[in-house]
Amino acid sequence: MKSDIFFFISSLSTIVLTIFVSVVLFHLSRVAKNLHKILEGLKNNFEDSEEFVGELKERLENNLVFRMFFPPVVIKQQTKTKSSKIKKNEKQNKK
Repeated sequence: MKSDIFFFISSLSTIVLTIFVSVVLFHLSRVAKNLHKILEGLKNNFEDSEEFVGELKERLENNLVFRMFFPPVVIKQQTKTKSSKIKKNEKQNKK
């Protein structure tokens, strides 16, 4: 008698637990789809804003007033040769 009650209760709890897990997985799949749509929209907007910022940067760099306050940076030749020597030494050390 006790074993029949135990198996009935365990069967019932298994069914309830299965239904609960199914509902949770269903909602998680819907959340994942919505999140994917949101991320795709953000990605597209980010690409658009990246183009806008690039164009704005070019316009600022070509502006006379901006160049007056922030002159273009010129890298000295010595710095380039030092960095290239360092890179060559690193490549030789790796071999």
